[in-house]
Amino acid sequence: MADEVLHRAYLSLGSNTGDRRALLEKALKGLEPFANVLARSSVYRTQAWGFDGAEFYNMVVLVETDLEPEALLARIKSLEADAGRAPETGKEATYGDRPLDIDILTYDHRVIEREDLHIPHPHLARRRFVLVPWAELAPDFRVPGWGKSVAELLAETDDRNGVERLDDDFGDFPFSFLTIEGNIGAGKTTLARMMSRDFNGKLILERFEENPFLPKFYDEPERYAFPLEMSFLADRYQQLTDELSKPELFSDGLISDYFIIKSLIFAGVTLTDDEYALYRKIFNFMYRDLRKPDLYVYLYRTPENLLENIAKRGREYEKNITAHYLSDVHKAYMQFMQEQTDMPVLILDVTGVDFVRHPEKYREIVQNILRFPQTGKPMAQQKILP
Repeated sequence: MADEVLHRAYLSLGSNTGDRRALLEKALKGLEPFANVLARSSVYRTQAWGFDGAEFYNMVVLVETDLEPEALLARIKSLEADAGRAPETGKEATYGDRPLDIDILTYDHRVIEREDLHIPHPHLARRRFVLVPWAELAPDFRVPGWGKSVAELLAETDDRNGVERLDDDFGDFPFSFLTIEGNIGAGKTTLARMMSRDFNGKLILERFEENPFLPKFYDEPERYAFPLEMSFLADRYQQLTDELSKPELFSDGLISDYFIIKSLIFAGVTLTDDEYALYRKIFNFMYRDLRKPDLYVYLYRTPENLLENIAKRGREYEKNITAHYLSDVHKAYMQFMQEQTDMPVLILDVTGVDFVRHPEKYREIVQNILRFPQTGKPMAQQKILP
């Protein structure tokens, strides 16, 4: 896109003929040349609205574009035609089966009323197939022209058609305890969240943002390294011990974005030799009796890719992280994974891969994880191409 003023628009995407999920994914890729997809909802199975027809797959996305509304609409119509949708003429073709349907819900906060273009979409408040995925994505967004949030419009709509969120059909979850690890900015927490959603997994997330020593460490690493690593170790051990000891009555397994070995890896990078020797004695006492994951997944990204991701999330206390530090952390991870014998390890190279915006990459990652128990190997590596 040109280096011009960027606008944000919410789009509704739907399909009820052919391979509906594949058509939605093709549409997302088709948007890329002129609209950067910033966020996307889950896919929902919905009843046809306004006519008797096959069920739709629907979703809502937030895009950023330099196109004006008229040009954006023209490009969207071109995508619909490429998917096989015939041009509509007259009101008799307003509702019907279609391989792809894309509507502009909102464009910035403009209100446009023309014969060929209505923004916000005039029927959005009457459509649960729009409001449900939109509320998942942006419940507090206030819709121009209505003066209400998406969540409020959903609560008030008189549409009672069925809307069912679809899970990816990955099959059974073969792990009782899965750990997803990685360097700072690798995407481990995001992947753990997505997999726990799709596999009804109980999510265990590291409580790093609650650690009072972390911002101080990034400013004065030599002074605060030991108290930081000790506080991390104590907190991780307590959290994992508590979570792993609870019976799993309402989930199909545990999915964590860290394991306690992370404490030893980072301590090896940050502590002096004397500090590390003392630290390791304490660590070994805690580690020996702790339940180990059925599979330990390590997400690899180059230091440059990690720094890009760190910059995007904009945490003030991470601004001084260097590529050299990230490289040292990765080397420590590799040494651990090559030497340990307590759990199988899968290394996934996801450098340059945005598995949030590109669901096909997410499914590729998940399939690699699910297939791993069939390999019988203690350690394996797989590169996911961008």
